[in-house]
Amino acid sequence: MSEHLPPADGDPPWAELPAEVSEAIRPHVSEIVEQIIAAIQRDVPAYSRPLEGDFGTAVRRGVEVALSRLLLELPGRAEPALSADDRLVYQQLGRGEARTGRPLEALLAAYRIGARVAFRSTSQVAVDEGLDPTVLLPLGESIFVYVDELSATSVEAFADEQFRQVGERDRRRGALLELIVSGRVDEAEMRTQAAEAAWTVPSDVVVAVLPLEDADGLRVALGDAALVRARNQHAVALMHAPVGARGRAEIDRLLGQRRAWVGPARHWTRAGDSLRAALSGLAAEGDDAPAASGARWVDDHLADLLLGADPELMADLARRRLAPLDDLRDSQRQRLAETLLSWLRHRGERAKVAAELHVHPQTVGYRVSQLRDVFADDLDDPQIRFELEMVLRAGHR
Repeated sequence: MSEHLPPADGDPPWAELPAEVSEAIRPHVSEIVEQIIAAIQRDVPAYSRPLEGDFGTAVRRGVEVALSRLLLELPGRAEPALSADDRLVYQQLGRGEARTGRPLEALLAAYRIGARVAFRSTSQVAVDEGLDPTVLLPLGESIFVYVDELSATSVEAFADEQFRQVGERDRRRGALLELIVSGRVDEAEMRTQAAEAAWTVPSDVVVAVLPLEDADGLRVALGDAALVRARNQHAVALMHAPVGARGRAEIDRLLGQRRAWVGPARHWTRAGDSLRAALSGLAAEGDDAPAASGARWVDDHLADLLLGADPELMADLARRRLAPLDDLRDSQRQRLAETLLSWLRHRGERAKVAAELHVHPQTVGYRVSQLRDVFADDLDDPQIRFELEMVLRAGHR
């Protein structure tokens, strides 16, 4: 960490302090420590409780180390503000704040108050001991530069601890997700891991999958209620199952324009089923989906996903059922296949077929006559009509 050096000559301000400062202040250090601690307890609400146990020991040691280092060791020396051992003290204070969940501002406020009390008390001692008044300026500058260094050290340690906690928390939550979707988990074990990961176990869940390139910021977007894990090719999010249309709309909002597939709601013991369904949707979509298309729910595409569940078998059925079209020109085959699908879908209602295909009803009648010539009695067989509609809906022509 860089030292806070005055621009004039490159030496820290305590290098200008005469050794007499240390000798004058030494008998008063314990008293100043108590004054600082009393002021911190009075003026920092987070520290207003009795300074007992590890917490009290850490605060008192921080004050004692600061005063001893700055006022008894550094005067007259162009040394860094903190020794290696001293730095550990203020790193531990920063980490301690992160671990207790207190905002860092409480510790920084304590440092500022300590600096103010230290300057007031040491200035009074300097005057009482008859020291040259010119020492007051470098004394004050030394105190505030030193406290800046303490603050920077604690801030860095606080941030490192938060980062470590987030990483450990994400690791636990990712492992919990994999445990749940595996389907091979004892409930007591799962609930223990959920508690360690700070995750509330719902009765029902949904699982969303999305390409990794669409997963940036996903953990933040979904919040603590979701478990998120990145895999090799995609990201997985396990969420509380939505309640009603409003709950579903909220998940849509949280996912935003990410290209996600959301599996059906299942009891948490069957979360793997929801994951497999969502993966089926993502696989069926392939690379054809437009970017920023938003979430798709498996429940809205069940028929299409079933039709594409076994492409090889569907292709075999298509070759068999559409064989009567093999001798037609490609353009004619395409036109009659589209007409056949619309005719099957609308149960032969000519007006609806014409509206869907944007042609005249007489044109529909002409094409249906062609289809009857090609397929003959097959169009009157309910089973064959069902199979024809399946292969045409699956995209075969």
